[in-house]
Amino acid sequence: MNTGIKTGLVIIASVLAGCALGPDFEEPVVDTPEAYLSDSLKVDTQLELSWWDLFDDATLDSLISIALSENRTALIAASRIEEARAALGFTKADIYPKIDIQGSASRGNLAGTNQTEAINENYFLAPVLSWEIDFWGKFRRSNEAAASVLLATEYSLSSVQISLVAEVARTYFLLLDYRNRLAISERTLESRMGSLDIIQKRFDQGIIPELDLNQAQIQKEIAAGAIPVHRRLVAVTENALSVLLGRPPVNLELRGDILEWSVPPDIPPGLQSGLLERRPDILEAKYLVRAQNARIGVAQAMRLPAISLTGIFGLASDDLSSFTTGENAWSVSGTLVGPLFNFGKNSRRVDIERERTRQALLQYENTVLEAFREVEDALISVQTYREQMETVERKLIAARNAARLSAERYDKGVTSYLEVLDTERTLFSVELELSELKQTFLNTYVRLYKSLGGGWTSGTQEDISE
Repeated sequence: MNTGIKTGLVIIASVLAGCALGPDFEEPVVDTPEAYLSDSLKVDTQLELSWWDLFDDATLDSLISIALSENRTALIAASRIEEARAALGFTKADIYPKIDIQGSASRGNLAGTNQTEAINENYFLAPVLSWEIDFWGKFRRSNEAAASVLLATEYSLSSVQISLVAEVARTYFLLLDYRNRLAISERTLESRMGSLDIIQKRFDQGIIPELDLNQAQIQKEIAAGAIPVHRRLVAVTENALSVLLGRPPVNLELRGDILEWSVPPDIPPGLQSGLLERRPDILEAKYLVRAQNARIGVAQAMRLPAISLTGIFGLASDDLSSFTTGENAWSVSGTLVGPLFNFGKNSRRVDIERERTRQALLQYENTVLEAFREVEDALISVQTYREQMETVERKLIAARNAARLSAERYDKGVTSYLEVLDTERTLFSVELELSELKQTFLNTYVRLYKSLGGGWTSGTQEDISE
């Protein structure tokens, strides 16, 4: 292709570049508050770190690193980015002319459908340049849609990673909780077996009635029955955590006591609603709206004629021996093909894309509203669970003291064994309650970090896959 042809193509492309059917994308606007209801202070605060670092736990950090590199769902999301990038390159190629090679060779005594006495030979070889001029912007709108889908898949990966990190942390805390409840059950069983042994000896000596013995046996079996329940929960949770790590179910060698975990630092002030613009699921939904909006232009362009240019410049001969020495053969042609009457099919195609765009916009708005709800729920949960934790911790202190005093009173014959049983049941229940509540409290922080798009950093979001 000589310089003149190249220049001509560039000029034509430049002239047509401003012509593209369909509505241009406009940023969707959702009416949202400037700050969260549960956030009273309005100063900006930065925490430039991965949010799970706030828990200061090397085991959790290791689990998250493994999950981000080996979890199958995250790897699928990363693969979809590469698929979308390839689709963008595939779509972008339609904008430019394409060059093919065309050739033929024939020899025979047919001229059309008539037989001749002479033997006819025909040989042809030439490159063929064809170009459908993007006069109505069909290909440019398709390219815009593909580019927006690529961005959406990148934000989808971030969303998957944030959800994965949160799920690993949630499952880890749940596993520590179940292990602690199992330890409480085993410790309680050991204590009640000791009490039962004492009660059995007193009954054998005729000091206490059989009712006391039966009550002690019941309490021992209650503790014993809790052990297989929590052992099962530990195993199931270990399996779930293993799969999150991208590995087959195994017994995880994890150490730690849920009750020894320190509470994360106080929530920094200034959790302003603008931080939600970092949430990858919102950004993903926005670019899906943009992609769908561009498809309206594609549908509108399909209602209008397509203009194509074709150029052939090569070699043709009726004698193979002179094929390379004969004169050059060339041909230039243009075609215009457009719909004439198809019972409204093309107009309905436009209507379909408009409604799909409306659906995508509504989905975006719903994603934003759900995001605000999640943040508000997490903020109030952190506040109220903190208060609840303080009450249960005080209740545990009182329950331990009551169990000790009732045991002493029973040994001195001041009270009945029913009082001892009641205080022991209360202590066992409160210990299990505190363990579960501590796990829920920590996971409330996880929910808050996730709802804020991976933490509360007010600057540029970190790439958590690093």
